[in-house]
Amino acid sequence: MRIILYTGKGGVGKTSISAATASKIAKEGKKVLIMSTDQAHSLGDSFNEKLSNTPLEIEENLFAMEIDTVLENEAQWGNIKEYMQKLIFTKAAKSIENEELLVFPGFDELLALLKIKEISDEGKYDVLIVDCAPTGETMSLLKFPELFKWWMEKIFPIKRRMAKVTKPVVEKTVKIPMPDDKTFDELDQLYFKIDDLHKLMLDKTKVSIRIVTTPEKIVIKEAKKSFSYLHLFDFNVDAVIINKVFSKESASGYFEKWLNIQNESIADICESFSPIPVFKVELMNSEVREYEKLLYLGSRIYNDSNPSDILFEGKIFEIEKCDDGYDFSISIPFIDKKHLDLYQRGDELSVSIKNEKRNFVLPQKLHSKEIASASYKDGRLIIHFK
Repeated sequence: MRIILYTGKGGVGKTSISAATASKIAKEGKKVLIMSTDQAHSLGDSFNEKLSNTPLEIEENLFAMEIDTVLENEAQWGNIKEYMQKLIFTKAAKSIENEELLVFPGFDELLALLKIKEISDEGKYDVLIVDCAPTGETMSLLKFPELFKWWMEKIFPIKRRMAKVTKPVVEKTVKIPMPDDKTFDELDQLYFKIDDLHKLMLDKTKVSIRIVTTPEKIVIKEAKKSFSYLHLFDFNVDAVIINKVFSKESASGYFEKWLNIQNESIADICESFSPIPVFKVELMNSEVREYEKLLYLGSRIYNDSNPSDILFEGKIFEIEKCDDGYDFSISIPFIDKKHLDLYQRGDELSVSIKNEKRNFVLPQKLHSKEIASASYKDGRLIIHFK
């Protein structure tokens, strides 16, 4: 199954672009599911349909749904939720407010990702389109599996051993319940699910991310930043879509100056993101709602390209043998090198860009090497090991 995620700054029109893409692919004969992971859902408004946690058939081959994290939370937690209920309600009365505490920060994003994996495993659709939350939340969503895996591999085994030792003492003296083996086993199962999910999201033969932007400098800056972070976490961005472009006919008088600004911005995007395909979408003369208008928009976005194809695939990580060691390079354009920070500990490398940080295990051939130097040139961070 092909999986395509659409992201971008709030207000750029990614829901309309996602829905239009899904409509076009479905019209061409493939069975498509489009789902929204944004908690402020607007996908139903785009189709003018009331959507729920169950796929609704919009037209032939086209289905849509909005993730309900409360329902997903009920379905996924099991023993973990039961333990947390005991923990919360030990010292407090059961109430709606306390029930809401069981939906942990970041767990919404995890549930949305697990739904993607679940739909992929079912294999009922040819294409899954994901209308993601605005950029910051999307990054939280996409990096969650790797962070959770790190926690489970580094911290969880220690916590489990400690719980077994301290369980009788804590429960007797503090009167707080400790997790049992079933709860830990369920966390184990959740770990394996997330491990599979992480492998799926990094499978560039199946999964692509597309950035939606508008031709405004502040929005383009956000798009470039998102692109850098997505590359840092090894996700494949295969297209950039510029939405709400003024047509020549509309840009006269008052709007003529705006057209010049947009043309400069479009040139910047095309040059900056090359060789990734860039698609331009002119501002429609009416609100884009309901299937027919979305289908019309979909036909105008991609020209002769097939939107369900992988439109671009580039190498993000490369290792090259040198005379005195290896060069390990990462493609992360659009950043200021003063915001870069590196740290190596054994076979782990930590790369930070401002407030985004990734810890990952180095390839086997670099395990016995240490960082000798690093440079940033032409959008690539080159780390020399020897």
